[in-house]
Amino acid sequence: MVKEFISSSTLDESEVKDILFKKIKEEQALANELENDTSIVEKVTLKPNKFNVVSLFSGAGGLDLGLELAGIDAIKGRNFTDEIYKTKKTYFNNRSESLFNIVYSNDMFKEANETYLNNFLSSVVKDAQDIRKVANFPKAQIMIGGFPCPGFSSAGPRLIDDPRNFLYIHFIRALTQHEPEFFIAENVKGLMTLAKGTVFKQVKEDFASAGYDVQAFLVNSRDYGVPQLRERVILVGSHVEKIVKPYGYTFKAPEHTHGPKLIPYVTLKDAIGDLPKNPEDVYEGGFSSMYMSRNRKKSWNDQSFTIQASGRQAPMWPGGSPMKKIDKNSWIFTGDSNLNRRISVKEAARIQTFPDWWIFSDGGNKNSTKNNRLNLQYKQIGNAVPVNLARNFLKPIADFLSEHPELSE
Repeated sequence: MVKEFISSSTLDESEVKDILFKKIKEEQALANELENDTSIVEKVTLKPNKFNVVSLFSGAGGLDLGLELAGIDAIKGRNFTDEIYKTKKTYFNNRSESLFNIVYSNDMFKEANETYLNNFLSSVVKDAQDIRKVANFPKAQIMIGGFPCPGFSSAGPRLIDDPRNFLYIHFIRALTQHEPEFFIAENVKGLMTLAKGTVFKQVKEDFASAGYDVQAFLVNSRDYGVPQLRERVILVGSHVEKIVKPYGYTFKAPEHTHGPKLIPYVTLKDAIGDLPKNPEDVYEGGFSSMYMSRNRKKSWNDQSFTIQASGRQAPMWPGGSPMKKIDKNSWIFTGDSNLNRRISVKEAARIQTFPDWWIFSDGGNKNSTKNNRLNLQYKQIGNAVPVNLARNFLKPIADFLSEHPELSE
């Protein structure tokens, strides 16, 4: 039986904080008992004169890469960053220019961890333990992550008492250990409407109770240079005692970089128009009645539908003829059938604004089917925060910190 969510709306601020910290204390005691590798955190090396970063629920690293790029933008300028972003060698030769130094990353998704390490190399300590078993987190000035949200997503079951929905408590548990100056958390749009908004209100109050001024934003990725219609919630927390009071700082969402009267939206043609018509890295197979219940194909001059964490649910490649509606919840493909395919892994990665050199692990199991291997890659890409969204949206934090190097001490 699904338990009804009980809102804290009848409680005052101190009561909410008491309940939260009681829960954190319980989870901390359990983590102390369960942690199976205490040596991982001990491997972390903090860099002086850098803003060290802890990344939780890091996945394939979209948010992480975007943050690093924002940190280079703040020091060297956008044009410099655009150039080094193009090739892996030049990026790594200049990566030290960033304000930010990612020291620790935690996730349980094996293939995403392989992707993360293969691209960030050995400079980040990778922890594959269940976050509920991590007793002590490294010190850092910045904490980032997209906590899991299977019951928050409009594509998921929306079970209010799904225990995976409350893994954000462990994000807050990590915050309370070292109280970093800032945190950034990303989640799906459905978080805002679950239980008529009471869950979202509770999540915000819990983060605030840990000592942060919390600002929440519903953003569309295309407004920040991503060729995709992707709405997400971003929470930005500024530590009240370390940042808000002494500096009078309140995070404000940056102005849109793309849109009417601005730089034109990035289109599918801009993003993937130069790639082959018949790539190898495409999920193959039939299309369910659910898939065919609505249009799945955008034009070259539009932005993509949201990239899903599934090869089977990947949007259609924009080439060929548009789909045709034949009934209320029924569409069909038209034109040359050879042009009616899902977007490829590389195309999906481009639409999520990953650089071409960011290679996604397929698990390396040659006995697995092609579709299964590809699906592991689609899943990582669809779960990621678009790189350019992170880069552009976090620019205000990078700019503020570049003006206050004393906070890195």
